[in-house]
Amino acid sequence: MASLRRASPRLRKYFRENYIPQVCEALLCGLLVTCPEDPLRYLEEMIIGIMENGLETLLWDMCIDPLMKPKIRRLSETYLEQLFGLDDQLVTPELMIKACTFYTGHLLKTHFYTWREIAIPPINEDELLAEKMEAAIVYDNFRLKKHVLHHWHSYVKNRKEQLRDALLRIQKMFHCYKMIVILSKWRDRARHKFKKREDELMLRHELQLQKFSKLKFKANSKEEHFFPEQFVSEDFLVGGIPDFDISQLPKRAILQIFSYLSIRDLVICGQVNRSWLLMTQMGSLWNGIDFSAVKNIITDKYIVSILQRWRLNVLRLNFRGCVLRLKTLRSVSFCKNLQELNVSDCPSLTDESMRYISESCPGVLYLNLSNTVITNRTMRLLPRYFYNLQNLSLAYCRKFTDKGLQYLNLGNGCHKLIYLDLSGCTQISVQGFRNIANSCSGIMHLTINDMPTLTDNCVKALVEKCRRISSVVFIGAPHISDSTFKALSACDIKKIRFEGNKRITDACFKLIDKSYPNISHIYMVDCKGITDGSLKSLSPLKQLTVLNLANCVRIGDMGLKQFLDGPSSTKIRELNLSNCIHLSDASIEKLSERCCNLNYLNLRNCEHLTDLGVEFIVNIFSLVSVDLSGTDISNEGLMTLSRHRKLKELSVSECDKITDFGIQFQILVAKFLAGS
Repeated sequence: MASLRRASPRLRKYFRENYIPQVCEALLCGLLVTCPEDPLRYLEEMIIGIMENGLETLLWDMCIDPLMKPKIRRLSETYLEQLFGLDDQLVTPELMIKACTFYTGHLLKTHFYTWREIAIPPINEDELLAEKMEAAIVYDNFRLKKHVLHHWHSYVKNRKEQLRDALLRIQKMFHCYKMIVILSKWRDRARHKFKKREDELMLRHELQLQKFSKLKFKANSKEEHFFPEQFVSEDFLVGGIPDFDISQLPKRAILQIFSYLSIRDLVICGQVNRSWLLMTQMGSLWNGIDFSAVKNIITDKYIVSILQRWRLNVLRLNFRGCVLRLKTLRSVSFCKNLQELNVSDCPSLTDESMRYISESCPGVLYLNLSNTVITNRTMRLLPRYFYNLQNLSLAYCRKFTDKGLQYLNLGNGCHKLIYLDLSGCTQISVQGFRNIANSCSGIMHLTINDMPTLTDNCVKALVEKCRRISSVVFIGAPHISDSTFKALSACDIKKIRFEGNKRITDACFKLIDKSYPNISHIYMVDCKGITDGSLKSLSPLKQLTVLNLANCVRIGDMGLKQFLDGPSSTKIRELNLSNCIHLSDASIEKLSERCCNLNYLNLRNCEHLTDLGVEFIVNIFSLVSVDLSGTDISNEGLMTLSRHRKLKELSVSECDKITDFGIQFQILVAKFLAGS
């Protein structure tokens, strides 16, 4: 029983309450010190003494003779507490050794420091402080010199750069003014030569004309049919120059000249003289009559008289925006050969007037009824009389219903209809589009603008039977999504135009790549869901010539480069990337390398486009029109553009870095090119 540290708590408690360790310690210490001859008798006497004195007064040396008690320092209450494992916080021998070692070391250290202070004489602190101050002064002077040198170096460097820039600007200005002087002299010399050559040609022409007039005069004299007012005058025979008579031109040239005049101008020309009156009464000039240009000054009576006089020649009539009486509209029925009729925006057009027109003009191919008040009655007349109708516009006509569209299948039907415009007809439902598909299955060109009620189901209902659609225009149709592109995959789409749609994503362009291999025109304006992935999908297209992605702000350099790597880049003729703010000069470099047939380029508000990009634009030799408004180009870029020989249209509005000098130089170059 060497230790009770691992004994049960109950046993340990028993030992502590009955002072068993103290009794054993006292008896054992007495035996060890006294060494009696009869230990048993000794233990018996000591136990009796402990019982008489009580356990509370028990000490460890109680059983030792006072003369034999050892003179040692007590470390704990009892030695047996360590023996029986009751000393939870006693100092162990190991700890005692460590404590003695530490104490000895501390004394040694203290005595050593004291000896060193006495044995070694103290150092002069003033000298040490002086050395430190001297070192600090040297360091401070070094830092000051370094700081001053740095500022001086920066100043000298900036000054050299300023001088270099000033020298470059002076050289450019000198070169520019030198070129201006050279161009001015060249232009003056070219104009002089051109004028001299023109005078020689005019003189030669006058001589030939005089010779021709003399021969004509002789021929007419022999036939005795000489009319001096129709031919040359006496002044001409003696060397004068006669006035030019337009009536002597070929008939085809006369028709071409007078075709640019309005009705009012034709009437005025007919009042000049008899020959001009005859020219204005050629039947071909009255094949197409545009009353919309003179709607504010012409009267109904005059319209009726014109239609009655030229009823057999009229093929095209335009009454757009004209406020006419019912009698005037009935006079359209005089034109039996009418092929094109435009009565859009006519508030007086009714179903009754359309009845007179339809009964008398069955050969109409083009009919524009947009923004009128026609109803289902007019829709019933269309298939009955206009069975050759090919182009029909019902834009913003909101009085007819789905039932009116169902009438298109009556009689001969509108089966020859190719173009249909239903913009703004918000009253048409899915059933209405299904009626159109049943009646007009040959539609090729479809336009539906400003129609917020148009959905994917409407397009699906239309495409079920209209499989010949080749071009679609959906502007202002926010509910159209990628499902529409999937539905249109059954058609051979060549032109597609969307604007202001947020539901169209890159997925639709993947369908375009797979389903529309012959597409040539793509207009996707202000479609926020289009990213670089869309351009990557368009790169395999081989027939694409027009691409408009204006306001598609998520398009960047990476997407455009991937598109230009495809075969369509060599055939693209028109490219609009206005407001694509992430494009930079890197895209323009790729553009100049791949787009050799590009004619029209729009980079408006591409903020990262600089003069470096203009250097690449000049290398696109086929360019005719370019828009660089809102970009970061300067006078240098404008001067670079002046080297382009075929450029006809240039827009650089809102370019803050362009000054008067750049504009003046551009104007001077343009005048020189025009003069030469």
